[in-house]
Amino acid sequence: MFQSFEDTARPDQGPPRIAALREIMAREGIAGYLVPRSDAHQGEYVAPGDERLAWLTGFTGSAGFCAVLAETAGLFVDGRYREQARTQVDTTVITPVDFPETRLADWLRAGLPDGGTLGFDPWLYSAGQVGDLEERLSDSAITLQPMENLVDRIWPDRPSPPCGKIVPYAENLAGETHESKRDRLGRSLGAAGQEAAVLTLGDSIAWLLNIRGSDIPHNPVPHGFAILHANGHLTFFVETAKLDDAARRHLGDEVTIRPPEAFGPGLRSLTGRVRLDRGSVPLWVVQQLDAAGVAHDWGEDPTILPKACKNDSEIAATRNAHLRDAAAMCEFLAWFDDQPEGTLAEIDVVQKLEACRRATGELLDISFSTIAGSGPHGALAHYRVTDTSNRRLEAGDILVLDSGGQYLDGTTDITRTLPVGDPGEDERAAFTRVLQGMIAMSRTRWPEGLAGRDLDAIARHPLWLADQDYAHGTGHGVGVHLCVHEGPQRLSRISEVPLRPGMIVSNEPGYYREGAFGIRIENLLVVTPADPLPDGDQHGKLCFETLNFVPVDRRLVEIDMLCRPEREWLDGYHAQCRDKIGPRLSARARLWLEEATAPL
Repeated sequence: MFQSFEDTARPDQGPPRIAALREIMAREGIAGYLVPRSDAHQGEYVAPGDERLAWLTGFTGSAGFCAVLAETAGLFVDGRYREQARTQVDTTVITPVDFPETRLADWLRAGLPDGGTLGFDPWLYSAGQVGDLEERLSDSAITLQPMENLVDRIWPDRPSPPCGKIVPYAENLAGETHESKRDRLGRSLGAAGQEAAVLTLGDSIAWLLNIRGSDIPHNPVPHGFAILHANGHLTFFVETAKLDDAARRHLGDEVTIRPPEAFGPGLRSLTGRVRLDRGSVPLWVVQQLDAAGVAHDWGEDPTILPKACKNDSEIAATRNAHLRDAAAMCEFLAWFDDQPEGTLAEIDVVQKLEACRRATGELLDISFSTIAGSGPHGALAHYRVTDTSNRRLEAGDILVLDSGGQYLDGTTDITRTLPVGDPGEDERAAFTRVLQGMIAMSRTRWPEGLAGRDLDAIARHPLWLADQDYAHGTGHGVGVHLCVHEGPQRLSRISEVPLRPGMIVSNEPGYYREGAFGIRIENLLVVTPADPLPDGDQHGKLCFETLNFVPVDRRLVEIDMLCRPEREWLDGYHAQCRDKIGPRLSARARLWLEEATAPL
């Protein structure tokens, strides 16, 4: 199994570990210390040795941070993780704080009214994060102090850094050689008057060099740092044990390999202006350049947009991956519907679904830990079943099943909500509203230049009409055999990045009733130019192409709530599922698919 069901949260360990951290804080003479979820690469998913937030507090969610003061400790989490945080930490010592509704600066002012020094590890915070916090605290007596990592000093058995093998990524899947990518992006640096750019994001380096790694669970990226020069040359700071002869031949003479400890001297030896991404480069990098008098400009990581806007080869590859994955999903759903009520638990669901994906013979990993939340667990948007929490599916439940696979030709992510027996009217009505939002986003056309924030409300509108909503974005970017969460594009009210052809986003509205049930329906979409309409008088529109082809469960649909275009869209989508996936299925699954996709 790629997925573990071990319960790694240790709420009982929070109090003694917080106490140990406070002892060091007192010796260092600081009033507070910040512990983020992130690592030195600013990735969402981190290696075991970088799970400092989970080790200190017990909270295992993929986003959040803790601020520890002498008398209080706040765990800042957003709407996806609030219920989870309350169950995973000792709330007598650690107080969950609603973020971003409560800003860290405001919380610090209340906790440190007379001021004080707040310590943080400059490897774990970007220059932008530190600068923004300093600005918000500028009218207070609180100062920020970069320092060594204090959690590492009290973590006696901290795991060693990963050293996963790096492998070349095929050119026919990447659609462009890494020599071409480096040359193209290097010239863009030169045109901006910059001599180099610092890259710290694992997926940026993997994409640029056409390599994949294995340092992070479920995300095929390597740990390392890179400096891209305007002449296209690149210096790659990475553990040499990760590179075999094939990887070295792939990288070639224009990529210089240096050990990680050479990164600091390499930064300090740079000349000319250096581009830094304020949102991702650790403050530590800025400190090295400043110490050596190396000028820097703030600018976006040069790989971000080219990586986000997939080329024709990448889109063709990921289409194939999604068809393969859809067949595995349909085999699972046919099996699921054959199981008698009361015989399955959440872990059974996760294990069987992974087995169906493995049966393709091409699954390299899952793309994230499968979310299989039944009944009240479905209300936890990022629930992960453990041996402790494993719940039997009961008649009347609905199951939120969010999962994905890593294949050489693509990264998949799909959510379906499934009935167990006959759910109630409230559940079916809420499901139908979520479906209406998903359909509305799938059908939308928009003028070029609009961003995710301009479209986000389209998926929420049916829920808003019933005074319902969901506390997460409507969609995130997705890579091609890279990270399942990829920027900079999102369908979110806070995303200002214009959507461009080739970008892949998820479309996943939901609804969650705490303690009762959850609903989410998710497909992946790729942005594509829209064909002109015969009677239209405007051009330059964009639209979405759907990548996933797995039936939406019709047993949860209140058909009378759907308007004619919505019914037509769903029937048309189900017809595509039959045509595209049917030939790939076993006889039993084909029969199931015919029944599951019958017209409304």
